[in-house]
Amino acid sequence: MDVKQIEEEAAALPASLRAGLVWRLLQTLPASGFEVSDEEALQRDRDMDGGVVEPLSHEEFVRRVEAACGR
Repeated sequence: MDVKQIEEEAAALPASLRAGLVWRLLQTLPASGFEVSDEEALQRDRDMDGGVVEPLSHEEFVRRVEAACGR
C-alpha cells in the first residue's frame, strides 16, 4: 500500500476516526522545539492586552510562516 492509498482510505473514515488517527500520528513526530510554558503564554496574553505588542492577523501569520518555509 502506498501513501496515496493510505490518504484515500483515511479520508474515507468518519470525522471522529480521522481526528483520532491524526492525533496518534502527531504523537509520533519529534518535538518541535517551540515549547511555550503556561506562564509564558499568559505573559504574552498580558502583553497583547496591555498594548506592549501588536497581535498578528491570521493572514499575516500564515504569510510569515510560508515565507520562513520558503513557499
